[in-house]
Amino acid sequence: MNKKLVFIAFVVSLGGFLFGFDAGIISGVMSYAGPEFNLNDIQSGWVVSSPSWAAMIAMLFSGRLSDKIGRKKILIVVALLYAISAIASALATSYEMLYLARIIGGLAFGAALVLAPIYIAEISTPENRGKLVSLQQLNIVFGFFAAFLSNYFFNKYNTVDNTFLTNENVWRWMLGVELLPAMCYFIFLFFIPKSPRWLFLKGKVEEAKSVLNQIHGVTRGKQEIISIEKNSDADENKSVVEIKDLLKKSLRFILIVGLVIGVLQQITGINAVYFYATSIFKQTGVGTDAAFSSGVLLSTISVIFTFVAIYLIDKMGRRPLLLIGTAGVAVSLLLCAYGFNNATYQLSANQIEEFQFEGSNSLISIANKKFDNDIDFKEKVKTILGNQVYTKNDGAILEAAVEMNAKIVLIGILGFIACFAFSLGPVMWVLLSELYPLKYRGLAIGVIAFVNSLISSIVQLIFPWELSNLGNALTFFIFGIIASIGFFIMLKILPETKGKSLEDIEKELIRERV
Repeated sequence: MNKKLVFIAFVVSLGGFLFGFDAGIISGVMSYAGPEFNLNDIQSGWVVSSPSWAAMIAMLFSGRLSDKIGRKKILIVVALLYAISAIASALATSYEMLYLARIIGGLAFGAALVLAPIYIAEISTPENRGKLVSLQQLNIVFGFFAAFLSNYFFNKYNTVDNTFLTNENVWRWMLGVELLPAMCYFIFLFFIPKSPRWLFLKGKVEEAKSVLNQIHGVTRGKQEIISIEKNSDADENKSVVEIKDLLKKSLRFILIVGLVIGVLQQITGINAVYFYATSIFKQTGVGTDAAFSSGVLLSTISVIFTFVAIYLIDKMGRRPLLLIGTAGVAVSLLLCAYGFNNATYQLSANQIEEFQFEGSNSLISIANKKFDNDIDFKEKVKTILGNQVYTKNDGAILEAAVEMNAKIVLIGILGFIACFAFSLGPVMWVLLSELYPLKYRGLAIGVIAFVNSLISSIVQLIFPWELSNLGNALTFFIFGIIASIGFFIMLKILPETKGKSLEDIEKELIRERV
């Protein structure tokens, strides 16, 4: 695999880094911005999930738009939108301004997540396509790692003795630092070529040949050109493609496969865990500082097991990784449910006296009262203190009150992240970039990504409500059951695409099904 090809793929997938950074940052931001704007569960869910709702729109149209004007041009616009979102989010003066700024970022990462795997698949060879497309997921988890690490240090140095960082401005710095990687992404994009297969689609054959020769060298470039030309029907490729065309009998099977994987990737709650990581770890009673540091551990696991996926995906194949990983996801989520189900909550008079926040003495009314579930305990405390005071101090309150085996939940969460990182995370995008013919690729991936983002948005939006009304145990149990069902569905329908050219995959999965 030549260095130029790796560089191009890495640059294009930096949009994934920005997505991961934005998603990881918000888990720490809400610990400060939520109380400052006195947000309720639904408002908190909307601030977190609003980018995903915007991403749905971008995902639906970005693929088709890139078919018309090019992958590279859209990616440059994406980088600018990331930068605008970072600045506007950091300067937000109200709940409304904050979510509108994040919606701009959602448009950016929606387009980036669709276009990066399309572009990378179109410049890759069959032997390295899985690894290169997986670079997007690697960049996503690097983004999460950078965000959690950034949040950890901002939280660490936000002390009573520090006049520069305060509870009122620390979250603004957390959001504002995203401007730096956004500008780097924008600059690097000018150093990548246009997609050679897109150039063929537009009839710019000589330019496409030149790009392929530059990327792969003359010998391998000629092989790729021959493969594309054999499969290319210029008149057919220039015809207008509509959404209803995806329902053709020849495309039905791969559309179902794509939709199943797209839905399963998000409905098991991965973005709820990432976006609300700090809040989830607080529920175990580890405290606010440990919750922030646990986020760093979580993202480190993501990075390690994404490297595992990159190493194995072109050796073991897509199907085994997806099946093994999904089974692990199901087991891990059910383990979390078990851990939370055994938790109890109780505050002693001595613990209440040690609290330093406003109104803490009023908690004496529930001193030594034991609660056998988190719903009743949190509702009672919120009633006594008020929502704003509780959300500012929930880490300290839960750390003092909860009695549970936090290690079980931590193992479950980290197991979930690890299994997702070598399966549903990277492999979904690899498969989507491979399954669909050039003519339909932008539209098909856009539609499936739209559904993927819709599920993600709903999960993120209702997750705070679920924790408040269903409780930690039932919430994770539901995710675990869904993952179990998804495993058996994929066991029946998943194809294998390892080591095959895009044109061979089309012949096997589409033309033979006409």
